[in-house]
Amino acid sequence: MDNNRTTSCSGLNSRRSYFAVILFCITGLVQAGEVIENRFGMRFVKIPAGTFTMGTAEVESARMEFPELKPDDVLDETPAHPVTLSQDFYLATTEVTQGVWFRVMENKPGPEAFWAMQDWQQRPMASSSWYMAARFVEELNKLDSDYRYRLPSEAQWEYAARAGSTGLRPMPVENLDEYAWFINNSGDKPQVVATRKPNAFGVYDMLGNVWEWVDDWYGANSYAQLLAADPAGPAEGFAKVRRGGSYHCPVHLLRPGYRAANKPGIVYEVNGFRVIAEPR
Repeated sequence: MDNNRTTSCSGLNSRRSYFAVILFCITGLVQAGEVIENRFGMRFVKIPAGTFTMGTAEVESARMEFPELKPDDVLDETPAHPVTLSQDFYLATTEVTQGVWFRVMENKPGPEAFWAMQDWQQRPMASSSWYMAARFVEELNKLDSDYRYRLPSEAQWEYAARAGSTGLRPMPVENLDEYAWFINNSGDKPQVVATRKPNAFGVYDMLGNVWEWVDDWYGANSYAQLLAADPAGPAEGFAKVRRGGSYHCPVHLLRPGYRAANKPGIVYEVNGFRVIAEPR
C-alpha cells in the first residue's frame, strides 16, 4: 500500500514538540512523543500539532479490497481534505481497559465471558455505548484532579491513527496482523491491549481490537462542510462516530479513513473507546 507522508505542520507548543514535528516536516517521519501516566495507570502520549490529509483519496483502492462495496459506500470518506490541528494533545496509548473501567465505574457490563478471562484487566472495555463512554469520562474527571479527560474528535483520532501516512493504512496490508487484532488473528474475541506493534506515534490498537467511539456526531456529507482547522463535526445528529475496526472485522474495515456510526445508546460487543488527557 501507498505510504506517502504529509509534510505540512503548525501549532507547535513546546521545544520537544518543535523538534519532533520539524523532523516530521523535513523527513516525512513521525516519532513517539512524551508519555505521561495518571493515577489509574493509564498512559498518554503527546501527539504533536500538525496538518494532515483527512479522508480517503485512494477510493478505488478501497473498493478493490472489497469488491462487494457499492459505489457510494465510501463517499462519506470523501473528499480527502487538509485539516490542521492547532494544539498538541495527549492520547491514551491504548483503549480503556476493563481493569480501569472497573476501578472507575465499579461495574462489569457486557458478556460475562470477557470478565472471566484470566487477564481480563488488560483486555479492552467492550460492549460500550457512546453514552457509557461519556459517563466514564464524567466519572474519571471527578476522580482525578490532575487531568481533564474527553473523547477525541474524529479528526484527532484519524490524525493519530494515520501517524504521518496518507495511504489506506500506515503499514502494508500484508503486515496488518503485526499491528492489529482482527478476524484473521483474534479468535473472534478482544485481546490484551498493546500486544501488537504501536504506530509511529507510539499508540497501540488504533486499528482493530475494539471499535473506538469519538466525540463527533456522524454526518455523511460532513467532509465537504467542516472547517479546515480543529473541526468538531456536526452540531447535532442521530448517530455518533466510531473508528478503527475491531477483533470481529475483516481486513477492509481496518483503515484510518473508514467511518462507522451508531445511535449513542447502542451497545455492541465490539465497541470500546480511548480518551484524551489534558493537564489541569
